[in-house]
Amino acid sequence: MEVGLGGKYDATNVVQEPIVCGITSLGYDHMEILGNTLGEIAGEKAGIFKDRVPAFTVTQPEEAMHVLEEKASKLNVPLQVARPLDAKLLNGLTLGLEGEHQFLNAGLAVALCSTWLKRTGHVGDTHFDQTGALREQFVKGLTNASLQGRAQIVTDRHFKSEQLNELVFFLDGAHSLESMEVCARWFSLAIKENNPNQTLFRQQPNNPKSSHEVVKMQHVERGFQRKSAPILLFNCLTVRDPQLLLPRLMETCADHGVYFKKALFVPSLSVYNKVGSQASTLSDSQVDLSWQFNLQGVWENLMQSNKAGKITDIVSEELKDDMEMSASNCEHSAVFSSLPMVIKWLRDRAQQNQSVRFQVLVTGSLHLVGDVLKLVKK
Repeated sequence: MEVGLGGKYDATNVVQEPIVCGITSLGYDHMEILGNTLGEIAGEKAGIFKDRVPAFTVTQPEEAMHVLEEKASKLNVPLQVARPLDAKLLNGLTLGLEGEHQFLNAGLAVALCSTWLKRTGHVGDTHFDQTGALREQFVKGLTNASLQGRAQIVTDRHFKSEQLNELVFFLDGAHSLESMEVCARWFSLAIKENNPNQTLFRQQPNNPKSSHEVVKMQHVERGFQRKSAPILLFNCLTVRDPQLLLPRLMETCADHGVYFKKALFVPSLSVYNKVGSQASTLSDSQVDLSWQFNLQGVWENLMQSNKAGKITDIVSEELKDDMEMSASNCEHSAVFSSLPMVIKWLRDRAQQNQSVRFQVLVTGSLHLVGDVLKLVKK
């Protein structure tokens, strides 16, 4: 069971005698509820500890670790630090979840699952087999694991496979300073691995072609060069600080040579961002976009402050035209009143610019990521 928020006052505390507890990497998130320091946040998280129930965590900042150890000691909790998973234990396979930080999470997952299995009498004393290798079930779980909205790549299904244009969404619900940096690093590496010169035509088994035709098509493919157009689609809740999140995102991407051609800001469709919230009946023209204009202002100021650098060399001819659908269009960004309008605008751009690969990073809010998934997977 995953804790919803914090730990000390979380609903999961109805389970008074869990088998094992775990705490992942701590950072500055939900500070309006959990506290302003890592020590205060760690104290709230440690609220899931129960008397004499074993617990695991990963390597934490000293301030946070001190609090976790202190809370564990008071409850006689045997607290252990799980090591990051050694990639060699996967037998040449890769983790199902993208990102180097997932080896930290994988190590914690192995420790938690192994402890649960042992304490419930399912396995022996270790998660390793007699040869010292990680048990097959663990390898299978780690390599097949999937989590929507975290380092997820989705090609828009609106276009038919034979069309040359392409619109790809890179989804990550990062909304804290630490996760935003991880997200930016993942996106920067992922769009480079997403080779723009990949095979554009594939021979269908039920429609064989002559070898001459296949060679000719491959020659065309190699000569077809796509330009990359990284675009940011962003929103975050008003309790977040865009003055912290957006600079970290921009700087980390720039460090990897990635510069956004346009930043798009839009409210989420989701009605589940507050407990007991009801579906909105407002039309696009009635939506309050003041927060999105604020986000746009932060982005434009960041771009202006970097005028002397390479970051400003991003305005694309493909994106200059047809911005009448936006509520506010600036040099480096635009605000849209609804998510469907953004998706339509992106699809139109991709349709009209078939030599461009549009790579859209969707981040800042899991609500936004979920809404995009719902729209592009229809």
